[in-house]
Amino acid sequence: MVGAGARPIVGVLALQGNFAAHSNRLAEMGVAACEIRTPEELSGVDALVIPGGETTTLLHFFDTGTMETEIGEFAASGKPIFGTCAGAILLARKVTGPSQRSLGLIDIAIERNGYGRQVDSFITREPCSVLDSALDPTHINEPLEMVFIRAPIIRSVGPRVRVLQELRGHPVLVRQDRILAATFHPELTPDPRLHAYFVSMIGQDH
Repeated sequence: MVGAGARPIVGVLALQGNFAAHSNRLAEMGVAACEIRTPEELSGVDALVIPGGETTTLLHFFDTGTMETEIGEFAASGKPIFGTCAGAILLARKVTGPSQRSLGLIDIAIERNGYGRQVDSFITREPCSVLDSALDPTHINEPLEMVFIRAPIIRSVGPRVRVLQELRGHPVLVRQDRILAATFHPELTPDPRLHAYFVSMIGQDH
C-alpha cells in the first residue's frame, strides 16, 4: 500500500489496445503512470488499468507467461484494478458471446459485443452522481461522456457488486471492493473524473 505522503504509481497494462490514452490521461492529471509489459513490473505499482482491445489477443499473451497469475495476486493484495471495455471482460466472472475464460475478479456476467459490431458504436452523455465527489471540481454536475466501441453488455451482477452507472437498463460502470469495471472508454473523452475516482481508490478500505 502507499505510505503516508507517498505518490502513488498507476500501472497501465501495455500488451495490446489503447493503453497510451490511459497513460496520457493519468499524466495530464499529474498522476505517476508506467506501462506494464512484464509480470515483474506489477510489483512497482499501486494500481492497475487494463485497457480496451481484443480479449483473445490479451489471453494469448497471458498464455505465454505468468501475467494472469500475477494480476490475480495483485488483486488479492488489495490493490485497485480498473478494466475498460475488453478490460472489463477480462475481469468478469463469466463471459458469453462466445464464452471464454477470464480472470474472475468481479462478480459480473458480461456479453462480448453486446451492442453489436463496430458500426453500432456510439457516444452518449449521462449524469453520473458518483463522480461528482471525484478530484476535479471543474466538472462537478456535468454529464459523463461515454464512448462505446464494440462494447460488451453486463447481463448480471453479484450481490457484492455496486452498480455506479446504468444505460438502457444495463450496468455500464460497476465496482466490487477495489475492482472497477466500465464497458465504455473514458480515456477517449476530455473528462478526467472517472480516472480520478479510480486513483482515489488507492489505499481505501473496501
